[in-house]
Amino acid sequence: METLLLWLFYISSLYAFIPGLITRIFGFRVFRRGARDDTFALTFDDGPDSVYTPQLLDLLKRYDAKATFFVVGSNAEKHPDLLKRMHEEGHLIGIHNYVHKTNWFMGPAAVKKQIQKTSKIIQEVTGDKTNYYRPPWGIVNLFDFAKRDDTQIVLWSAMFSDWRERLGADRLTNRMMKKLRGGEVFLLHDCGSTLGANSGAPGEMLVALERVLKEAEKRKLRSIRVDEMIATSESARQRGTRMSSDEKVTPAVPQPLSWTKRCVVSLWLLWEKIFHLVFQLQSANKEDPFLYFRIRPYHGDPVEMIGGIKLCNGDRIMELHFDNKKLFEIGTRSKSSMQLAIKMVRNMEKELPKLAKHVVDHRELHDVKALYGVSMINRGPEKFGFTVTDLQKGWFAKSSQWYLKFLLRVIHPDGNSRVKQSAEQLIPKLIVMPIDYLVKQYLTDGSHRKMAAKQENEEIEEEAVLSTTIPCS
Repeated sequence: METLLLWLFYISSLYAFIPGLITRIFGFRVFRRGARDDTFALTFDDGPDSVYTPQLLDLLKRYDAKATFFVVGSNAEKHPDLLKRMHEEGHLIGIHNYVHKTNWFMGPAAVKKQIQKTSKIIQEVTGDKTNYYRPPWGIVNLFDFAKRDDTQIVLWSAMFSDWRERLGADRLTNRMMKKLRGGEVFLLHDCGSTLGANSGAPGEMLVALERVLKEAEKRKLRSIRVDEMIATSESARQRGTRMSSDEKVTPAVPQPLSWTKRCVVSLWLLWEKIFHLVFQLQSANKEDPFLYFRIRPYHGDPVEMIGGIKLCNGDRIMELHFDNKKLFEIGTRSKSSMQLAIKMVRNMEKELPKLAKHVVDHRELHDVKALYGVSMINRGPEKFGFTVTDLQKGWFAKSSQWYLKFLLRVIHPDGNSRVKQSAEQLIPKLIVMPIDYLVKQYLTDGSHRKMAAKQENEEIEEEAVLSTTIPCS
């Protein structure tokens, strides 16, 4: 029963919950914000609509504004004339599934069919193929990431609840004005027939949008297509700058976590607590835990550890998990990668002796053969006595890589850039250490290792100590 619950927990989390967090917090494999000070992007979901889309196109034409329309395939099929007009007037057309249905409740094949069917409709009407995709409600699943070569997922940086008619044009105008600045990607709707929307809401949106476009003219802000914004943003980010209208270069300033991002991080940490509760993780350091563990049988190929000891299928292991809340706090408080690395080393130096003592003091753990974890590192654990080896290829190795990249983005001061720059090197590895070695080396206060650690701190790279373990099958 425990194994079944574990697999259900992994599958649901990896398929839906974790990908959603990744996109919301860090924009992993999605586009949601530009890097120019003089342009913003208007994007419209759920259309085309026979009543409101023509009015919207007229409005955009009057202000010489370009937009991106993420169309629902079934609506596009009914109104090919509007699709053709969007294309002829220079707007970008993207995909919003054939029917407005969340990807969380569809398998990979069903999502692929939705995208392909809508793409075919667009191409038949416009003559152009599109690869820009916004999943309904912005909800992605694990396999949406895998389609990166075929589709560019586009989310947004500003959402206004414009699908609710009772919000009214005045309040909607105020909300939009607050977000009217360079780099923003506005999410709006030109159709009110989807689940949860009001049929008259797009009428209020059109009134508010005209006011916003007038103000944008005064501020010399242009609305551009998403593909243009992506191109200019990539150029700016490669140079590590933000770009203004006269192309003057100004240093990019890291932004603190917003209220929204903090809420999502809180949800992620809540998910961690649920996992700890369900699988009864323990810690050898009750006052200030850094490592958690659970005892389980090892499943996999034999692994030769330090001292020639072999870990074989069925041997009992102590599966390690970091306290991800503490990792997050360490990462956000570290001013540099080196500072983060040093803090990680010091915490491990304190934790391993406590773990060794816990094993010795608990008779039921005396037959445990090894410490076990999964890590996205190259050489750091070897300095503590771990053997590092490849994970068996398969879905677990791939999903582990996605999850560990997510954690790296959370806890690392330069997590986003590290993932982008070192994507090829960030491969999850299996790390194991014989319990006998743990007891022999660390069943003291660890003082015999402190001098070595001090010397190593100056030369150790952050990836050598930034190990992040996850639940293993």
